[in-house]
This record gives sequence, structure tokens and C-alpha cells, in this order.
Amino acid sequence: MLVVRKAVQSAVRKNINRSFSASQPHLKERKGLVLGVFEKEGEEGALHLTDSAARFDQSVCGKLSELLRIAGPGLKKGKNRIFYGIHQDFPCVAVVGLGKSDSGVCGAENWDAGKENIRHAVSAGCRSLQELEVSHVEVDGCGDPQSAAEGAVLGLFNYDQLKSKKKIKVTTQLHGSSDVDCWKKGVVYGEGQNLARFLMEAPANHITPTAFASTIEEKLAPHAERVTISKRSQAWIKEQQMGAFLSVAKGSEEPPVFLELHYNGSPDSKQPPLLLVGKGITFDSGGISLKPSVSMDAMRADMGGAATVCASIVTAAALNLPVNIIGLAPLCENMPSGKATKPGDVVRAKNGKTIQVDNTDAEGRLILADALCYAHDFHPKAIVNVATLTGAMDVALGSAATGVFTNSDWLWEQLHKASVVTGDRVWRMPLFQHYSKQVTDSQLADLNNIGKYSRSGGACTAAAFLREFVTAPHWAHLDIAGVMSNKDEIPYLRKGMSGRPTRTLVEFAAKLAPQLLRT
Repeated sequence: MLVVRKAVQSAVRKNINRSFSASQPHLKERKGLVLGVFEKEGEEGALHLTDSAARFDQSVCGKLSELLRIAGPGLKKGKNRIFYGIHQDFPCVAVVGLGKSDSGVCGAENWDAGKENIRHAVSAGCRSLQELEVSHVEVDGCGDPQSAAEGAVLGLFNYDQLKSKKKIKVTTQLHGSSDVDCWKKGVVYGEGQNLARFLMEAPANHITPTAFASTIEEKLAPHAERVTISKRSQAWIKEQQMGAFLSVAKGSEEPPVFLELHYNGSPDSKQPPLLLVGKGITFDSGGISLKPSVSMDAMRADMGGAATVCASIVTAAALNLPVNIIGLAPLCENMPSGKATKPGDVVRAKNGKTIQVDNTDAEGRLILADALCYAHDFHPKAIVNVATLTGAMDVALGSAATGVFTNSDWLWEQLHKASVVTGDRVWRMPLFQHYSKQVTDSQLADLNNIGKYSRSGGACTAAAFLREFVTAPHWAHLDIAGVMSNKDEIPYLRKGMSGRPTRTLVEFAAKLAPQLLRT
């Protein structure tokens, strides 16, 4: 008996480690399954099956739990094992580690650890099956179908539109649960972030200001009865006296576009809107203050603010959120040329304030300045602007969290609560008068675009600069430069542009909706 058991263990381990090649066509025609297991409290290496996994195990007469027992040490959080041939409908079954079953909101980490564990585990399982060229995967809801769906959709995204050889496209569906609505909601959240990732990852010659606006128009077409789209031309921008925006755009041959989106989701047409503003530099060379060539290609994603703002509105429309949202995205390139703004030039913003442009690579704050001025025309409940604004933000927080600068404790609380749910965290940064003094001390104009001490507190002085164009009582500036891309920090996102914090913006809007209906 001992000999037989060792033989079974050896065979199972060989099977687990076995790699399948593209020459196995039967996998393309069959389904895969992702099931979750929790770590059992107080028992080293012991596992506790989710409800769906337990039902599946019962359907195969305990074969799954037996294989897990003999396959080696317990399954750690985020890890997965593949088992083959244990169910006729699922040639490949990925069992994923969910960590502890009682994981919840963690104050030290500022997120819901249980939700993050599910996203991490499900994404790992789906990717493993994708590598085996399984084209359809059923996913265990793991007690939170929305988080499971987000993990699946985000984990499987890969920008390969321009490659000849592409990864197999995988479709997913919920397994073993009737909570389909939560699953669908998670799919929409994940697809919203993936839209932002697509826009940010695409080459700058494919996503010009005009192409960006057309892409968003196409994505919003199914919701035309509740969405109004205006693609404002350069002539309109001049009429609005947006001199700061135009000073950035004039160095490029690509015409600027001011994209304006109105989503009317509230049953009360008079409800004050949530207003989102996104920085839309579709390529940032730095202008005359030219950036170093190393990694300049990543500046195709300098429109990440516009991408996340527009993607969040597409998502809000898909979810039928009962809230009015206006999105503004000033779109242009920042390029050097004979027409480009020169260091030391003075330009005039929409509100009449003059700006000394000492560094043309601090251009995002210039286009946002005019957009923020225009935003006040709509008398919004709150203004939130999003921008890949400063390298200093990346130095300060890295990719752990989006930096938030705000004049409103109420608005900060709403954003923070949303980020705990989504796991896409935010962290409050100072907006002291100390920094305002540095940007208002200018030799030639009312303001200087880099401040007195350009390298010190760069993210803070940039926020202070934007504050000079805000009179609304509830305003927040989200600097997403640090979270623009992902290497391996967020396990359910592949390497590349991250699309963060789209889901946090959507969750923020969703939670804000009932508050606005009561006012």
C-alpha cells in the first residue's frame, strides 16, 4: 500500500509540473475551471475549500481534495496548482490560494485584504490556464464574485494589438453561484480599467488627441441616450481664452482637442454634477525643456489622467449609475518646434492670471489650469482632477498609492473609502500655504510654473499651482505619476501601463450617488 501511495504521489507531482504546448488542440476546444481554497486556521499547510470548490469536489467523489493532500505543502496565498483529467467538462482545473478566510479591511494597509487576495488568486489561475491555451474559463466566485471578476478581467488583459503573435483570448464566466449581478459588475469595473490601460499603452502615433477623442466617442455610443459628447476644436479653445492650454499645444503639428463628456445618470436633472478633469498629454517630449531620451517612450501614457477619467465615465454609463458626471479632458502633445513655448515665456490662463513658464516640461499643470477654470462654469458638487503630473510623486509614494491633495476633508473621506474597497489606494498629501508662496513668487508674472525651489517638494508645489485656479470648496488633485505603470507590484496586473485609479474613481462616483440624491 505504501508503494502504491508513493507511486500515486510521484505521478501527480509529475502531472502538476507537466507543461502543455500549443500542439494540443483539444485544450482550445474545452473549458478550464478556477477554484479557490483558504488556509485553515491553526493547521500548517491545511486547506479549506470554498463552497463552489467543495461542491465540485463532491461531484468528483473527493478526487480534488485527495489530489490536494498528496500534491505537497499547503497552497499559499496567490499561488496555484493545475490538475488534469479529474472532470470530463474541465480538462484543466486551477486551484488557487486565497489566504485566510477571515481577511478583511486592514487599517495598516488601507485596503480590504480579502478582496485583494481574491483578485490576486483568480488572476493567477486564469493566466495559468491561458498559458495552456484554454479559451473559456469558469471562475469560482470565492465568496465575492465582484472581486473574482475583477481579478479575472484585469489579470487576462494584454496589449498585443500590434503583434503578429497574440495570446489566446479567454472568455470567463461565474461558476457555482447565482450571484451573477455581482460578477457582471466586477467585469464592468475590470473592463473600465482595461480601457484606460489600452489608451495608455497604445503608441502615441496611434492615440493622438483626435484619435483619443474618437475612441471615447465610440465607447460611449451604446449609451447615447444619457451621454453628450463635445469634441471642442482649437478655434473653440481660443474663444475660451485658454492661453495656458494653447501654449503647450502650439509646439505640435497635431491639433489640440478639448473633450467634454456629460453623463446624465441622475433622475434629478438639476442635481449638481461630479466633475472630473483629466490631463491629456498624448505624448510628452518635454517641449524645449527636452526630456532625456531614456524611457521617453513611456510618455505616450502622459494622458493617463484623461484615460482614467474618460474610462470611469464609460464605466459609470455601463453601470447606469444614478449620478450626473461631467468629464473634461484637454488633449494635446507637448513637442519642441519653432512654434513651441520657450522657457521664460509668459502666458495668460482663462481666469486672467499670467504664468511664467520657466520649464516647458511642467506642462500638465498649464493645460489643467484652463480646464479647472472652465469646470467652475458647471457649479459642480465636487471637482476631481487626475494627472500624471510629477516625477516627485513617484519618488514620494512609488506605486503604492495615488497622492491626493485636497481642500476638503469630506472629499478626502469619500475617495479614501472608495480606495479601500477597490484596493487601488490613495494617500493624502499636504496642501500648505508654504508651497503656494513658492509658486506665487514670480519675477515676470503672477505665477511661476515650477516654483521658487523647483526640485524641493515638486508634487506639492504642482498641487499648489493648480489651487490658484480653484475656488470650489470641494476639490481634489490626484497625482498618478507613481501608479502610471506596473512592473510586478500589483500581482493581478501584467507589466505595462496600469490604468489606475479607474476603479477607485468609479467606486467613488457610485458611493457618491445616494448622497447627491438626498441633497
